[in-house]
Amino acid sequence: MRNHRFTAAVAVGLTAILTAGACGSSGSSTSGDGAPAGVPAVKGEGKTLTVWVMDGDYTEATMKAINDEFTQATGAKVDVQIQQWEGITTKVSTALSTSSTPDVLDLGNTQVPAFAANGALLDLTPYKADLQQGRTWLAGLEEPATVDGKLYAAPGFAGARAVIYNKKTWAAAGVTEAPKTYADLTAALDKIKAKNPAPDFSAYYLPGQYWFAGFQFMWDAGGDIAKNEGGTWKGTFSSPESQKGLNDFKTFQNTYSSKASQTIDTINPDQTQLFAQGKTSAIMATAGAIGLIKKANPKITDADLGTFPFPGQSGKNQPVMLGGSDWGIAAKSDAHDLALQWVKIAASPTVQDKNVFGVDGWIPNSTQGIEAAQSSLDEHQKAFFTAALISKATPAAAQWSAIEGDKSINQVFADIASGAKSPADAAKGFDEHLNTTLAGGR
Repeated sequence: MRNHRFTAAVAVGLTAILTAGACGSSGSSTSGDGAPAGVPAVKGEGKTLTVWVMDGDYTEATMKAINDEFTQATGAKVDVQIQQWEGITTKVSTALSTSSTPDVLDLGNTQVPAFAANGALLDLTPYKADLQQGRTWLAGLEEPATVDGKLYAAPGFAGARAVIYNKKTWAAAGVTEAPKTYADLTAALDKIKAKNPAPDFSAYYLPGQYWFAGFQFMWDAGGDIAKNEGGTWKGTFSSPESQKGLNDFKTFQNTYSSKASQTIDTINPDQTQLFAQGKTSAIMATAGAIGLIKKANPKITDADLGTFPFPGQSGKNQPVMLGGSDWGIAAKSDAHDLALQWVKIAASPTVQDKNVFGVDGWIPNSTQGIEAAQSSLDEHQKAFFTAALISKATPAAAQWSAIEGDKSINQVFADIASGAKSPADAAKGFDEHLNTTLAGGR
């Protein structure tokens, strides 16, 4: 099984509303009033469905399993076209606005709102129950695919973050078990900090710009990033719940991470390198970081590493922001019925359990899929799959990517961690920025 990797879908850099216009379905049996409907079973002999898949998202074996079942059911063939990440946003937006559009597209979960807001994707709401096939999709995949209460893509797979820690360093400080509660975690880190007093050592390395982690503290406290009020997105960093989370983030970061980390991100310096060098005993990362740590320091083995979901002050694990993939259908496709059948197969329990997880190693798209995978997971994997059970997403606003693109989300958390601004002042300014940037978004 290959390493779980976090798809770079969360920061694709969409900075403007797409120009693709809404288009009616050709031959689709979509219910105009959004009433529940079954995915139509139609034949397609002599037809070919075009599917765009991002490089590295799915193995050939998984795509073959989907396509074989589809062809057997419909008689239609499938033209799978692998897409590279470089320039993909422009390529997708251009393709969705033309009559020669691909029929089905593999989209990053936070990409979906920008494309859906302009009618470039088919409304899947009438078919949601049939596409779910009795399963409960992960919120971090479903929420960004839901714009104005309508579903525009079906979840494909997920990647999540959990804590990776050095068992040897923890054991040397007298900690031999992974923490189950927030109190357990801070007690363990207090011991590790006391045992390793060097100013450049972090008991838990949490760089100030790490907004993925910052969101977890906000969500755990009951706060959120923004809310949609009558079609207009409003920033909610200033809410009492978000303020508690932001203060909790600041306290934790200042207590357990090095002072030098307060204004930087996870890349420069690379947090996996710092872990490998023994400069920290714990980081939050995706499962792929385990391989990077061992590559950077071959003396570190699997037995030296442990993982666990980050326990929240709420008494539950902190909600995590999922990276991952959703399947969208182009509004301008002339084969909606066939495309719906293909997506239903791709999202099906069989494909999710046997291929998306069993072959590709991704976190499947539902809570039931995660539960079904438990008996096959190794010691390290379990934490990432468990973390994904409680997930959230960035706002399903067309302009959200501009917030990521201008790095303002990085800066607000760095300002809070460093004390450049109080959580209240930082939140006030950022809420204003959210209100302006997301204005007119859906």
